[in-house]
Amino acid sequence: MKKVLYYLLILLLIVSLIPLKGNAKEDIHHDVELWNAVKPLNTTVTFLNTGAHPDDERSDFLAYLSRGLGVKTSSLIANRGEGGQNEIGTELDNGLGIIRSNEMIEAAKITGVKAYHLSETTSDPIYDFGFSKSPDETLEKWGEELTYERFIRFIRTYQPDIVMPSFRDVESQHGHHRAITILSEQAFEDAADPTVFPEQLEEGLSTWQVKKLYLPAESEETATTSIEIGDYDPVYEMTYPQLGEESRYMHKSQGMGRDIPAEPRQTHLELIKEAVHTDYPNALFAGIPYNFNEWAEIVPAKNVKAKLNKLQQKLDEIVELYPDREAILSVSQSAHKDVKRIQKLVGKAKMPSNLKNDLLHKLELKEEQLQEVSFVASRLHVEMEIDTEVLTPGSKGQVTMTITNEGNQKIKHIDATLVTPESWGRDKTQKVKHLKPNESKKVTFDVRVPEDEPYNTPYDESTLMGKVEFKEKGQTSGKLIEFNHTVAVLPELSVAPSSENLTINTADIQEEIPVKVQVKNYYNGKKDATVSLNLPEGWASNPVEKEVSFTEQHEMEEVTFTVSPPSDISEGDYSFDVVAEANGAIFNTTVQEISYDHIKDSYFQYPATVNIVAFELLLPDNLKVGYIESGFDEVADYLIDTGMDVTKLTEADLASGDLTQYDAIVTGIRAYLSRPDLAENNERLLEYVEGGGHYVVQYHKPDDNWNIDATAPYSLEIGNPSIQWRVTDEHAEVTLTQPEHKLFNYPNEVTNHDWDNWVQERGLYFPMNWDNRYETFVSMADPDEDPFTSGILLAEYGEGTYLYTNLVFYRQIDNQVPGAYRIFTNLISYGVE
Repeated sequence: MKKVLYYLLILLLIVSLIPLKGNAKEDIHHDVELWNAVKPLNTTVTFLNTGAHPDDERSDFLAYLSRGLGVKTSSLIANRGEGGQNEIGTELDNGLGIIRSNEMIEAAKITGVKAYHLSETTSDPIYDFGFSKSPDETLEKWGEELTYERFIRFIRTYQPDIVMPSFRDVESQHGHHRAITILSEQAFEDAADPTVFPEQLEEGLSTWQVKKLYLPAESEETATTSIEIGDYDPVYEMTYPQLGEESRYMHKSQGMGRDIPAEPRQTHLELIKEAVHTDYPNALFAGIPYNFNEWAEIVPAKNVKAKLNKLQQKLDEIVELYPDREAILSVSQSAHKDVKRIQKLVGKAKMPSNLKNDLLHKLELKEEQLQEVSFVASRLHVEMEIDTEVLTPGSKGQVTMTITNEGNQKIKHIDATLVTPESWGRDKTQKVKHLKPNESKKVTFDVRVPEDEPYNTPYDESTLMGKVEFKEKGQTSGKLIEFNHTVAVLPELSVAPSSENLTINTADIQEEIPVKVQVKNYYNGKKDATVSLNLPEGWASNPVEKEVSFTEQHEMEEVTFTVSPPSDISEGDYSFDVVAEANGAIFNTTVQEISYDHIKDSYFQYPATVNIVAFELLLPDNLKVGYIESGFDEVADYLIDTGMDVTKLTEADLASGDLTQYDAIVTGIRAYLSRPDLAENNERLLEYVEGGGHYVVQYHKPDDNWNIDATAPYSLEIGNPSIQWRVTDEHAEVTLTQPEHKLFNYPNEVTNHDWDNWVQERGLYFPMNWDNRYETFVSMADPDEDPFTSGILLAEYGEGTYLYTNLVFYRQIDNQVPGAYRIFTNLISYGVE
């Protein structure tokens, strides 16, 4: 029977793809912008999806709710995804978090979903510290009280009718996911409890009772609600799951998005908690007023009832008038006035306070939606430009706003406003008056940044925005307008050392260490500065300082210092700051520019500090290494800094170069994914091993162009699912199963201390199956779990050796963990006498 229904659904879907002659809605040219604005007028329901990381949103279902039904839909995400992996660049930690946050914003625009985060700043306590198997560990590291206070605050502010976490609280899930699910369930009662975080109520918030809490069902059989979401939408010319995948393609740093066919798809939900009673418990919105007609049924005040019914009639009329923008403008302005009147009536009406607050909130949301409808229907097109997208304290700029009437009717009483930070003084407004069809006018605004203006941080709201308002039918409507590019207040100068981490090998102390500093001028004009290094006592640099001179904004100059550490330097941690002085002001921060085509530019500012670790690292004489960079790690550069002879191998090298000149060849992490030439030339690498070479492959995912039986010389299957094949405790005890083996004794003697101070995790994607010709060397496990022994696998192949390791050396080397350097050097050096 299920198969019959399934094929029937497919048939209906195919039929739905065939245009129906005589149907005006099908024959029209769809106005996507207008439809996105008018569709939400159908309903008053609000829906919140909760998750832990950017890309945790249930994109297919959210697209159905938002674009398909018009439900006001949002995602609340805990952190910024700083602990993830980057498939488009080398940014990690905060830099990666900035990318992933902006990707989520762009993804949400496609599905019509608003993205929010509990994490407020870079290096926020609610930080993605890496994979966790425990919600207890997660909340301990984030700070449970802080996290929950922000969570309850958001619920009371956003006031969702329905909440649905993306994941269930089960042991097979990421600890971050589980933590958010637990908090979502607790908040169902607590957001409505005035004794929970009462200070929020003193600040002006009110309690809020979520009406329903759903979880993704474990199966169709356990679902209380199943919804067909695979419908084809002619406006978007795709199904809602396809629209969801379009949004997931924006998560490029995580390699998200896939092409899927148009076919039936169901979402299965399990109702966990509810605060409403209904005769239809299986219906998603049952018991929740779906529109103002249903609100009228529960409101006791008769005069309010009538007004709500008339309002919904007018809202429905607007949707029916689509795609006639001119007709919609008149009705939407009238409906906007109606909302204002009803708000006053409700404020005076006698009804339970919770009902009154809920209804006023819905009217406020509808007012926002009508403002958007009116602006889109007006066909006013606004372009904002600024003569410099980077401002500095005390600097001036000019903003030009071009407003064009692209419609067929005159738009009257237009005002243009430049919205500035409060510290800049009052917003500036200019009257544009009227615009005839196809008429365009420009207005300009002069701005001056206060001398004490703080610099922008990546998660700040836009520094400057425009606002355009017009008056029609006696009602004013308007919209905030953002620049197409990021406008930021930055320091006049950025100083960026080429390497923020340096190693000093106490086994062979370098007398001179080159330190390059890139200085960039953000000041809009000439700027002279003196650059120097604040070195520790006993260190010296040549020259002591260096002059730089700029004539234009965005100019860069690179200066080089030669740093000499003490000849008797002890093992330990050291650091020094890079400083530029100009006109008595000190500039000692690096501005990292994060720029990708699919997201807005961001500027991340942090101290211009060079961190140094001095430790003993023994290297074999004349060791020559070839490194196949993946673009996902910087291990090759760090190894070069230690004095190791490393050559970065190009496509030509892999295809036809002499590989036998290298004592060892090493791949970067996930190189088989990012380097198609590596997969194409894998046979050459295996021939290199067979002829006597030593090949070291760092961790890969199962789908990184990895062939279980052909990529490695003998069968090697990478662990999947990931949660079952990783050690997330960076302090997990490591046992050497062959402590006398050369791997742990040449050229460095590995001790237990070499496993100290690791960061984030020990390893991930441990091999789950491997040929018995591989030897194993280490054993480790997360608490209360069975140990993994496949962290280092070594096999002889012909005259050479093949070594695979999924231990996260790249993170440790990036964080200057001396023991990781020593162990990794031993792995590379195997076979060299």
